Amino acid sequence: MSIKAGLVGLPNVGKSTLFNALTRSNVPAENYPFCTIDPHVAITPVPDPRMHKLQTIYNSQKLIQATVSFVDIAGLVKGAASGEGLGNQFLSHIREVDLIIHVLRCFEDPLITHATSTIDPLDDYHIIMTELILKDLEAITKRLERLEHDRKKYQSQPPVFKGIVDEIELLQALYRTLGKEEVTTAQSALAASKVTTIPLLSTKKYLIVANVAESELENNAFQSNPHYQKLVERFGTEQVIPISAKIEYELSQLTDEDASDMMSLVGLQTSGLDTIIQRTYHALDLITFFTCGPKEIHAWPIRHGTPVRQAAGEIHSDLERGFICADVYNCQDILTAGSESALKDKGLIRREGQDYVVKDGDCILVKFNV
Repeated sequence: MSIKAGLVGLPNVGKSTLFNALTRSNVPAENYPFCTIDPHVAITPVPDPRMHKLQTIYNSQKLIQATVSFVDIAGLVKGAASGEGLGNQFLSHIREVDLIIHVLRCFEDPLITHATSTIDPLDDYHIIMTELILKDLEAITKRLERLEHDRKKYQSQPPVFKGIVDEIELLQALYRTLGKEEVTTAQSALAASKVTTIPLLSTKKYLIVANVAESELENNAFQSNPHYQKLVERFGTEQVIPISAKIEYELSQLTDEDASDMMSLVGLQTSGLDTIIQRTYHALDLITFFTCGPKEIHAWPIRHGTPVRQAAGEIHSDLERGFICADVYNCQDILTAGSESALKDKGLIRREGQDYVVKDGDCILVKFNV
């Protein structure tokens, strides 16, 4: 399945630098607004140490990792919803992503300009969310106008009419909620509703990247950064990822050995990029199953709670269409046992029907007939 996350923020907060690090690419990152005019997209593998262990057991020729597409979206300014800056273009690009990564500047540097006179990441976040909400209110208004027209048209068709009325009621409630900037309430209402309606920007899942100074990495000095503290107080530690985009970019340009040495020098225990990639994956409620063999170990991302027949369709549509059953075992079992034959001896390979719900780390062999 396709997974797409968008890097969003005001101009000159470090988005393009972070994007370059995430993708080891070279999008221009200059000290002026709108350097990134068109969205840049690149695919980044999801780190998963289980794959190398499975490769050793199967003596596989190659690994095919799960991936996340990251989109570097042009810097937003106040008034984007009404067309300021790159307004409508910016907002349309956000509509296409599954998750928003808010890149918020938490470092002071007089040599790097900022869209506002004061460094305040919460204020930056509020500017972005206000623009998203304004665009959503505009979209809801247009949709309600269309639905009112359809309600008159389909009064004689009860099932269609009821669906229209239900959507009108949902959108009216969302309009009231978003008008008060109660985004969390709107998200809950959408999650609880069985009504399908237009996609909204402000209710998308999100993560917060706190872009701190490189000097604040050692001994977790960023924890004393007042800007970072405000973000954690507002969103919680699980939602906020502290990184130095500048350091992460420099690390991305080095060999693994040199990068490891540099991480030790600056006091980094784990890569901030790996954390961003993994949290993006989990924020979208994704898990991984594997197909294993001497040719390849392939990681397949799916939504949590996916039945095995539907998961088989991620491999190939024929496997879902002609699904018979699946042989299933968890990778932790084979990592402990050491081989498939040892798994069989212990009775740890199960045969599951189409309603079996795939678990993270399952290794699956699909039996099918088309």
